Amino acid sequence: MAKTMQPQELIDSAVVDPTGNKLGKVGNVYLADATRQPEWITVKTGLFGTKESFVPLSGAHTDKEGVHVRVDKDAVTDAPRIEADGHLSAEESAQLYRHYGLPMPRTSPDGRMDDRAQGRGDTGRGKAGMDPGTHADTGRRERDTEPAMTRSEERLNVGTEQVETGHVRLRKYVVTEEQQVTVPVSHEEVRIEREPITKPGGERAEIAEDEQEVVLHAEKPVVDKETVAVERARLKTETVTEDQTISGKVRKEQFEVTDDEGKHRKS
Repeated sequence: MAKTMQPQELIDSAVVDPTGNKLGKVGNVYLADATRQPEWITVKTGLFGTKESFVPLSGAHTDKEGVHVRVDKDAVTDAPRIEADGHLSAEESAQLYRHYGLPMPRTSPDGRMDDRAQGRGDTGRGKAGMDPGTHADTGRRERDTEPAMTRSEERLNVGTEQVETGHVRLRKYVVTEEQQVTVPVSHEEVRIEREPITKPGGERAEIAEDEQEVVLHAEKPVVDKETVAVERARLKTETVTEDQTISGKVRKEQFEVTDDEGKHRKS
């Protein structure tokens, strides 16, 4: 790394790959036995950070954004699933080296890791927080000699997924309706205009039959149709967010202490 970091300064730091993708947060720091310097970190992944993947610190550096590692997100996602129990076995370490394409550390003739390998070997790794003067394997063996019982419990992991709930169609159809429109129309009518003759003898008068014809005109309504666009409609979707309460039954283990007198005490 660019500078020596204390393990406690790495815990819960954001982990970023070379392309800027955030991989998660540092869960544990594993130290090299020879140098007592951080060599591996575990990154909390998964929906609720319930999984931890091992990520190498070789070539990594830190800044205000977090720990920048030299492996990408896909490599971390596909990394072998190894229990972060404070110690890496030889087989587990070899799996990680092969997965990330890192050179295996050199070892001395007696099988122990060569000091020149900068402590990158697969033995003697300890989790951050150990006393530097205590060998990692020694501390683990001391813990293994103490009787212990692990309590487990189930937890609900709730997420969301998008599902298809139905289809909506927009169509148009033709209906016929009756419309009434009032239109003013005009027509011609005949009326007789009478004009008295005040000076007889001015016109020739005779008794005979005669007739005149007048052409009458009238307007009548004429109906014509035209099609015009009056409205436009389209279907749009909008997202509405609402709260839903999800419930489920989970199991958990509890400790019960019983003494020689048969008294029970739960914790």
